[in-house]
Amino acid sequence: MSYRTIARSAEAEIEIKKSRFLARLSPAANEADARETIAEVRAAHPKARHHCTAFVLDPDSRTHRFSDDGEPAGTAGAPILDVITGHDLTYVVAIVTRYFGGTLLGAGGLVRAYGQATSEAVGRASIITRHELVPVRADVDYAQANALERAAGNRGWTTRADYGGQVGLDILVPVAEVELALAMYADLTAGRAEPAVGEVEWV
Repeated sequence: MSYRTIARSAEAEIEIKKSRFLARLSPAANEADARETIAEVRAAHPKARHHCTAFVLDPDSRTHRFSDDGEPAGTAGAPILDVITGHDLTYVVAIVTRYFGGTLLGAGGLVRAYGQATSEAVGRASIITRHELVPVRADVDYAQANALERAAGNRGWTTRADYGGQVGLDILVPVAEVELALAMYADLTAGRAEPAVGEVEWV
């Protein structure tokens, strides 16, 4: 299993009929994190008319929240959310801050403006994919570590190592391939390694 998110915050600004729309897209580990980012943006722009928001959480994107923050219902938070989900992003929060320019945009104009501002921020974001992997770890000697790292690389697995008197080697594998990793340790260390299976990580 995998999911798409962003590496760091991204910002964009558009202007429509003298209204300024400032979009910020940020990583959010949980709901409290998302709400803290929203509060930061509000504090940074105290004179803005609206701070419309949406966030998506969980590896399967099951948690959705959005707010129109005083704009007509369905014209701000929902189009922001639509952009996030349309790009298959999760663990993100988007805030679009509006400085009102004196001209009403109408419902359709607002939907387009909030969606466009969010899309601009997504376009500037560094999108990354995280995978559900299990570390299979053992202490091995340097020669065995080299052989295991090569074999893991040939399978497309990643490794990480702590070097000391021996090498503490993690081979990170999909859940379905744990048995293959255990067999690799057995084969390349002549059964001397005692690998342990760790907890699932998102890498």
